[in-house]
Amino acid sequence: MAGVNDIVFRRLCLEQGCDLTYTEMISSKALSFANEKTRHLLDLAEGERRVAIQLFGHEPKVMAREAAWVEDELGDALALIDINMGCPAHKIVKKGDGSALMRDQDLAASIVRDVARAVSCPVTVKFRRGFGAEEETAVDFGLRMEDAGAAAVTVHGRTAAQMYRGPSEWECVARVKAALSVPVIGNGDIVSGASAADMVRATGCDGVMIARGAQGNPWIFADVRRVLDGMPPAPDPTRQDRVEMARRHIHLLSSRLGNTVVYMRKHVMWYLHGVPGASRARAALNACVTVDDFDRVLDELLADAARIEEEDRAYRGV
Repeated sequence: MAGVNDIVFRRLCLEQGCDLTYTEMISSKALSFANEKTRHLLDLAEGERRVAIQLFGHEPKVMAREAAWVEDELGDALALIDINMGCPAHKIVKKGDGSALMRDQDLAASIVRDVARAVSCPVTVKFRRGFGAEEETAVDFGLRMEDAGAAAVTVHGRTAAQMYRGPSEWECVARVKAALSVPVIGNGDIVSGASAADMVRATGCDGVMIARGAQGNPWIFADVRRVLDGMPPAPDPTRQDRVEMARRHIHLLSSRLGNTVVYMRKHVMWYLHGVPGASRARAALNACVTVDDFDRVLDELLADAARIEEEDRAYRGV
């Protein structure tokens, strides 16, 4: 969720019922260089009383030192340190970070052991089914992380080689859950309250982590909460809901970054997925730079969608 899960995005997810938010991936090496841009990734969102800090790197001593610094900086606002050993992005893996650590369990265990000794908060690890295309090492890897001091693990049911292709294998999550004593969080293909409940039933996992399923859909957290509490699913957000949430996201981001909000282009397209007329508005949205640009295109989209519906009703004689 690098480049997505900033403080505005997390604020909107919290408002919809997310229990615990995670920062974007933060480089321990960049923190060690006192990189100001990287340190801003530690900023809390409005309403974010506690946050999980997601660190990546491959140097145990550096990661331990920076984890201790993060704990000193955030104090009681720090819920846990989560070590990312699951990111499959080439630019991360080629440096030996993220899912590359699944190929070196000794180094991965050393990282967890050193970080756990350096901080008083829980240390957790996120990893994948395995590294290679047909490789499954998650159970062995999870046991090593538990033995090294991980307080919980999150398992994504795809291998690093798969990236995000194909279905997430929830049976892998179930096998890790059966083997470990610490809590196991399931991740992968959770796109609704129903799919979250299905994962819990299928795997026995202790919690679910939602990532891409929340892109353009912060309402997913309210839906998951309802379904896991035995209530009917939440109604789908309307076209107006989607447009106005996109607009609010833009304005909140502008209050942080200024009037130039090119960064919002991808978010707006996620919000508008399935909205009538959104595909025709794609070119205009991809040309937006300022808040006013986005507001104009969103207004035009709403008017266009209303016109299409009116014409359809007239055609059907409704």
